[in-house]
Amino acid sequence: MDKSSAIGVCVAAAGILGGLMIDGGNIGQILQPTAAMIVGGGTLGAVMLQFPLEMVKEAAAEMKTVLFPKPSDTQALITRIVEYANKARKQGLIALDKELENMPEPFLRKAVMLAVDGVQSAELRATMECELAFRHEQEERVASLFDAAGGYAPTVGILGAILGLIQVMQHLDQINEVGRGIAVAFVATIYGVALANLVLLPCAGKLRLRHREGSLQREVMLEGVAGIIEGINPRMLQTKLSGFLDTPAATAAKSGSRETAPAAAHAEPARP
Repeated sequence: MDKSSAIGVCVAAAGILGGLMIDGGNIGQILQPTAAMIVGGGTLGAVMLQFPLEMVKEAAAEMKTVLFPKPSDTQALITRIVEYANKARKQGLIALDKELENMPEPFLRKAVMLAVDGVQSAELRATMECELAFRHEQEERVASLFDAAGGYAPTVGILGAILGLIQVMQHLDQINEVGRGIAVAFVATIYGVALANLVLLPCAGKLRLRHREGSLQREVMLEGVAGIIEGINPRMLQTKLSGFLDTPAATAAKSGSRETAPAAAHAEPARP
């Protein structure tokens, strides 16, 4: 479970409910099934009107990655790619054909398959970058669905409040119930604003972060396989791919390469 997301949900709920109770209220005042039905149903209906059903299902499936992200280890991925580079350097690219069935990442498997088939580095980049762009477009559409839902929810909440006020106005003869009825009517507004700002919009942002992590790993795969095709030294390839990491090791590798370059530039030329 993503600790940040779980703690965030708990802190938000504790802050709102705690503030309500400190002010003399109780949780029962905001538990209104009718308001929840209006906001939830209205928001879902508006989203389904804007987006295809397949995308709505995909977005619902992506919700679990907010709290339960897929495990990803970019450093381990780089280590595997460097191992492939060492094997290709010693035995040739054709030796990587035996590794295809052990690659869990479809993107990496496809890139290595093209490399084994003799595709050149430039052609490989052009082909796989098209897939990268397509995946990015798909992922952005899912995140935009949550953005759209976050825009609809507060408006539907206001609609629910207005419907509640209409019911109150029809019973003005019971003046003792008017105040209670108005309070209940505005619960729908609370639901709409809370659903948008505490669930839907944060989920959109977290999904974009998850998608960026996946995109970063696919960029590492592409650069790694292209480097193998170009015959880059495995150590140099590891240093290059470590640049995708924000770790002390990557920083040290970058610093070492910067120091080596000036030293090589000022080295005395060899005499015949």
